[in-house]
Amino acid sequence: MSFLILLAVAATAFVIVVVYFVFASFAFGAGYQPAPRRVVDTMLSRADVGPADVVFDLGAGTGAIVFRAARERGARVVGVEVEPVRVAVLRLRRWLGGPAERVTIRWGNLFALDFREATVVAVFLWPAAMERLRPTFEAQLRSGSRVVSHWHPVPGWTPTSFDPETRVYLYRRP
Repeated sequence: MSFLILLAVAATAFVIVVVYFVFASFAFGAGYQPAPRRVVDTMLSRADVGPADVVFDLGAGTGAIVFRAARERGARVVGVEVEPVRVAVLRLRRWLGGPAERVTIRWGNLFALDFREATVVAVFLWPAAMERLRPTFEAQLRSGSRVVSHWHPVPGWTPTSFDPETRVYLYRRP
């Protein structure tokens, strides 16, 4: 009988963690949806990410873009996430074998960031967030910087390129 109680408690705890992980992000202003591998590939290739780049991944989630850009492209990456459990996952992944010297994880508000060192900004955010970020991008991103977005365009900007299959938009700052 005690085994069944222990099993029920473990199953309940697991369900609570999963529900929190998936739905807590709505409390922080964005839903959690991992970027599929081919979308990440398209984002990194369209933005031409390389070893000279500093990539800011806004709403880094569990690190699909963060770790691929650092490992496969040699970029220095700043992953920004507001949700504390995902920040813990990102830091654990970095500690367990992520390219620690090229990855920085920041727990915080992406609307309060300084983007001046970024050469590439990767986003998979809702339209309202894109609208709020646009003036900051315009004020802080250097000429030649790239913004690569999955699914939602940057309001008021004309993309340099667009991949309709993966819905990836690329913008270059003039």
